[in-house]
Amino acid sequence: MPWLPSASRHRFHPERLFRPDSVAVFGAETAEGAIVLANLRDGGFAGAIATLDAGDLATSPQGGAARPDVAPLDVAILAAPLDDPRAVLAGLAARGCFAAIATAMMPGLRDAARASGVRVLGPGSFGLAVPAHGLNATLGHLPVPAGRTALVSQSAALCRAVLDWAGPNGVGFSHIVGIGGNADIGFGLTLDWLARDPATGAILLDIRRLKNPRAFISAARAAARLRPVVALCAGGLLRDSEDETRIGPAAEAAFAAAGRRAGLLVVNHFEDLLAAAETLSRANPLTREPLAIVTTAIAPGEMAADEALRLGVPLHPLPSAIRTALARPLPPELAGQGGALEPLYLGLDSPARCAAAIETLARDPDIGGILAILAPPPLRPSAADDEAWASAIAASARAIKRPLLVAAMGETTAAPLRLRLADAGLPVFATPEQAVHGFHHLLQHRRNRLAARELPPSTVLHLLPDRVAVTRVFAAARRAERLALLQDEAMAVLSAYGVPVVPTRAAASPEDAGAAATMLGFPIALKLRRTEKRGAPSVVLDLPDAAAVTRAAARMAAGQAPTHGFLVQRQIRRARELAITLGDDAVFGPVLGFGLGGSAGAILGESAVDLPPLNLPLAQALIARSRFAPLLGAFREFPPANRDAIAETLVRISQLVIDFPEIATLRIDPLFVDGEGLLVGDAGLTLRPQGSRAQLAIAPYPAELEEIWTGSGERLLIRPIRPEDAEAHAAFFERLAPEDIRYRFFSPMRTLSAEQMARMTQVDYQREIAFIAVREGTGETVGVARLVRELDEGSSEFAIIVQPDMKGKGLATRLMHCLIGWARGQGMTEIVGQILADNAPMLAFVRHLGFSLHRLPGEDDVLEARLAIA
Repeated sequence: MPWLPSASRHRFHPERLFRPDSVAVFGAETAEGAIVLANLRDGGFAGAIATLDAGDLATSPQGGAARPDVAPLDVAILAAPLDDPRAVLAGLAARGCFAAIATAMMPGLRDAARASGVRVLGPGSFGLAVPAHGLNATLGHLPVPAGRTALVSQSAALCRAVLDWAGPNGVGFSHIVGIGGNADIGFGLTLDWLARDPATGAILLDIRRLKNPRAFISAARAAARLRPVVALCAGGLLRDSEDETRIGPAAEAAFAAAGRRAGLLVVNHFEDLLAAAETLSRANPLTREPLAIVTTAIAPGEMAADEALRLGVPLHPLPSAIRTALARPLPPELAGQGGALEPLYLGLDSPARCAAAIETLARDPDIGGILAILAPPPLRPSAADDEAWASAIAASARAIKRPLLVAAMGETTAAPLRLRLADAGLPVFATPEQAVHGFHHLLQHRRNRLAARELPPSTVLHLLPDRVAVTRVFAAARRAERLALLQDEAMAVLSAYGVPVVPTRAAASPEDAGAAATMLGFPIALKLRRTEKRGAPSVVLDLPDAAAVTRAAARMAAGQAPTHGFLVQRQIRRARELAITLGDDAVFGPVLGFGLGGSAGAILGESAVDLPPLNLPLAQALIARSRFAPLLGAFREFPPANRDAIAETLVRISQLVIDFPEIATLRIDPLFVDGEGLLVGDAGLTLRPQGSRAQLAIAPYPAELEEIWTGSGERLLIRPIRPEDAEAHAAFFERLAPEDIRYRFFSPMRTLSAEQMARMTQVDYQREIAFIAVREGTGETVGVARLVRELDEGSSEFAIIVQPDMKGKGLATRLMHCLIGWARGQGMTEIVGQILADNAPMLAFVRHLGFSLHRLPGEDDVLEARLAIA
């Protein structure tokens, strides 16, 4: 086993779970235990395999092992059901075993794991397979082939189904991890391990329940920066159908929003999960987007083209010269129907022609990928025919750098051909549509990677909300024993956060309404003042004078007694009616929605959604994703809508949710938008019960950590880094001395790539922090200190650098104290850093701070610094 700190020998470390030297099965006499034990013995595991019973795990009154003759072990498989797992886990801990996999069901596992310090996969886990390590501790019915795909699933049945599919399709695994009931070890820790595993190329997630959404998003984002991660979450629509009280986005949409923020490829169908496994584990990387289709038959090619256009996959227009040189002539009645986007028709009889077409198209620099569709020929193909097709296409794949996908249609005759192609390492599918979906996954992954590299502008929306006013409104509602705010109260809350609202006055009687209208100006919109929009419509428009307002209010009162009086508003000119909503997802907490408002929104009811917190680029992206975004352009008498004003409003609502987690729901509808700006026409807001607070799934910017520091003789703002700091951070890097850069990055560097810059400035505050020192007058960054959690959550790794003119002024010390304070607040116990042995100034600096120094095994030029902070 690789070197581990001595302290790790007496507590859990992921290395001992995923790369064990010894495994034992508790309950080998059960049916499940027998399966796991047989798979362990047949899988080629080179370490020790043992069986355990209750006597082996008995503890002495002092808490130690009652039978010290039992050999030490790294992982225990708990295959026997336990009504109370506390004694067994305590026995494992006494043996120095802090990793377990519970394939059986057992209540109270979470509490027992916490009490003992043993970390557990399960209950109901499929088990764990790491083929390259010879480990197959699973309930699988087949051997697990080695490969570069990792499968992480809560369903043992789905694991078996994927395993059953993988063999004939030539897909192998770096890991299969059965999360099971997710009582203790969940997706977060597993993703952290897989993200650092060089043998893993793509990760497939099957999710049923998340116990810690923030940890999941954090770990998923870190993993998706390095490799494709595909997620399937079943049951969202089912949960929505059972929730008649739901307000806001559906569970499926909320999961898609979470996945998008984490950089995942979210799929809704099992076949898409398999298509992703097929493509992402085999295809060459995608460097361009357009797809070129070559086909041996007309109809399958058209099916593929239709599916590509349906998914938004751009098709490459083929020049007429290529068609003339390579394509078979089409019947006159079919020629030219698809124009330049029409697939290249090759005929059924020539593997050489197909290979030549693939290689010719691959030389076109504008083509992203190629899909070859092979339809069954009129005569049943022989084994020699299959070999000719497979050899020709495989040779083409080796000769090109573009991703090549193949759809070999049929089953009786095409299955052997697909197997040959899979053995050659090609992503191969049974239908054209499946192949297009596979290419779409490549396209989505490319777009996710580009989005991760994209550096946002330095513009930050600086908010100055009146939080005291909001607090007063909420307190008044609670004193009145209401959780739902009246419209004008909700609009006052929005106004306190800088959101423009229609001029509004409350009125207790029809006469008061007329007087209020006179003060506001005409025409007037009159509404019942209430907490929710239910029952008959309660608005009258185009009231020209006070008398008309008084009469309308009297008629309104006669129809339904106004409990809270009336709402009098200055009626604005015609504008687009939009809506912004805040709902509460059962898993991911607050979810923001954006879509149409008014009557059209009530009928169509579809919103684009995202998770707070939002900044301006994220808000603009949310607007663009809306199905109704095209309506924001110039349309008939309407000028283009002011998208910047909408984005600013979304950011302000996001901050409101962060500042006041007691908000349960919010609906702004209508939100009137024109070319000049926007106005809130109506709003409803409900509070959570006293003491209940929302938990954001994504950690917001920790503004409370900002401070002013003057110890250097000038005024500096020390604060956490944020994405908008990318431009200033690049300028800071250019001002650093080359030797300081070598000390910081362990090698000379002239510049940072956009991807590196994004990684440094787009910080996940759940797992890391970077404090920067900024000159208030110029906005220049002059120093940065960074701390990243290690996989073992008790420790974290630091790095620090300041520009030359700030050395010796105490700035580095202040930045390190900020890191240490944050680490303590996060419950960490140790800070670790690696320092080049010739970096004498840094070695002296950390000694001064109390770090201990020692050499790492086999690393003569690097010292490790450690500081205990518990």
